[in-house]
Amino acid sequence: MQKIVVAVTGASGSIYAKVLIEKLLKLSHSIEELSLLMTTNAKEVWHTEIGDESYQNLPVKYYGQQDFHAPFASGSGQYNTMIIIPCSMGTLGRIAQGVSNDLITRAADVILKERRKLICVARETPYNLIHIKNMETITLAGGIICPATPSFYSMPKTINEVAATVVDRVIDLAGLQNESFRWGK
Repeated sequence: MQKIVVAVTGASGSIYAKVLIEKLLKLSHSIEELSLLMTTNAKEVWHTEIGDESYQNLPVKYYGQQDFHAPFASGSGQYNTMIIIPCSMGTLGRIAQGVSNDLITRAADVILKERRKLICVARETPYNLIHIKNMETITLAGGIICPATPSFYSMPKTINEVAATVVDRVIDLAGLQNESFRWGK
C-alpha cells in the first residue's frame, strides 16, 4: 500500500492531472492514502483548459499550498511517492535548487531526502539550458523526469486517451499495477 501525493502546478496540461487522479482512484486497492495539492495558478489553468472546478469534488485529501502541517511535509509522514503533474519549470527549478518556499517544493525536498520516488511530469517546450540543468540536478538527486510527451502506437482516439499514454507511464513509474497498452502484446 502506497501513500501518494499529487501536486498540480500552473503549467499547461491539467488534463494529465485529471486523468492521473481518475486512474489512481480506480487503483485505490493499492493506495493507502491519496493527497492532492494545487497551486493557485493550477486552479486557474484547470478552469481554462478543462472548463470547470471539478478538482474541488475529488474524493482525495486536499491540502493548501502553504499547509506545512500536511503529513508529507515531513519524512515521518512516510509518503512513498510524489507526482508533480504537470510540473512547471519554475517549480522544477526551485526543487533543483533546494528552495522550499511552499508545500510542493517542501514535499519534493522531503521525498528526495528520504530517497523515495519523486516523479516530475515536465510540461514545457522547447527546453532551455537552465531547464535541462535543473532536470539533470533532480535526476542526480534521485528524482525522475517524465516529460509530458504522449505516445501514439496505441492509436489513441480522444484527448483523454492521448493524455493517458503519459499517465500510464507515470503510474508504471510509481510502481503500481495498471492495465494499459503494452508494446509487443
